[in-house]
Amino acid sequence: MSRTGSLYVEGKSFFHRMDGAVKLIMLLSWTIITFLFLDLRIFAVMLTAGIAMLLTTGIPLKRMSFLFWILTVFTVLNSVFILLLTPRFGTTLTGSHTPLIPLGYNTINQETLFYVLTLSLKYLTLLPITLLFIFTTHPSKFAASLNKLGVPYKMAYAVSIAFRYIPDLTQEFRTILNAMQMRGLGISRGDGNLRRRLKNLSLIVVPLLQSSLQHIESVSDAMDLRGFGTGRTRTWYMGTIMSIMDKLAIVLCVLLLFLAIFLKLQVFRGFWYPF
Repeated sequence: MSRTGSLYVEGKSFFHRMDGAVKLIMLLSWTIITFLFLDLRIFAVMLTAGIAMLLTTGIPLKRMSFLFWILTVFTVLNSVFILLLTPRFGTTLTGSHTPLIPLGYNTINQETLFYVLTLSLKYLTLLPITLLFIFTTHPSKFAASLNKLGVPYKMAYAVSIAFRYIPDLTQEFRTILNAMQMRGLGISRGDGNLRRRLKNLSLIVVPLLQSSLQHIESVSDAMDLRGFGTGRTRTWYMGTIMSIMDKLAIVLCVLLLFLAIFLKLQVFRGFWYPF
């Protein structure tokens, strides 16, 4: 966790200097483009470009590993469920059926396997830009940028607090988990079967929820005592002015979005299956 109390990592890269609102526009444009297509070739190009942009930020890989593994586990579980529940779904997209892996009750075909690969790459394509946005965006500067775009300052400040609270919530979870383990609550592999460990882990929810509510109440009281929300407008200590590069980045995002829509309507209309 950085000195800002958030996931923000200080740096001097181009994306660190970029206005927070511009990065939000870039993230939204990237997400829309990703969900427009179902083409492995496009996702491969976008993933390569996203990784290249992420590497230019100089963010340590250890800082990103937790979020990386969360998305990886989600992607793997999603793929397994698709293969087990709808082993012939790819046939509805391609019109062909190539048996590959027998399951007893059905057969996973080559078309479904390729569809799962494409879908997994689609989710992974979102990862670099999401990590870039999270780790290079200062919460206070981002809130000021949102307010500058016309978002009410109360809502913008709520977003800033949410960014700051994610690491606090993670740290509180670890603190409660360690305290319960010291009292004999089994969470590790050698502490019983999976059902028992999940039941023990669920006991953390109540104290974590109570601690979160207390923290929210403390922040709310502090903001009320300082008169937050009494005025229609407010100034921002960390407000920034969009540079020429920021404006060019917005124009580029808009152009790429229109290009993607054109390609979707004229070239890459459906699911790409080369076999």
